Amino acid sequence: MPDVDLDPVIHAPARLRVVATLAALSTGDELSFPTLQKLLAMTAGNLSTHLRKLEDAGYVRVTKTHEGRTPATYLALTPRGRAAFEDYTTALNTLLRGAGA
Repeated sequence: MPDVDLDPVIHAPARLRVVATLAALSTGDELSFPTLQKLLAMTAGNLSTHLRKLEDAGYVRVTKTHEGRTPATYLALTPRGRAAFEDYTTALNTLLRGAGA
């Protein structure tokens, strides 16, 4: 069995879904909070909690702005977040290949 460490920040199922969704965007692209919330079928509070952990780890950039008088929040993976997700998927693939051996 290979000795593989899975990033605990990403490994939580809800955070993995967030990171995987944001990783599907092109570098530099952002997704609005409501759009991500709808895509993942998460409550605003639950999504906010997971985004805070990802932001604290430096994996997600949260941009708060206004569109007219309405507050708007946009989300994107940072370069560090993309690298962490790539490392995570590599480690997971290694683990899965080792488990079948």
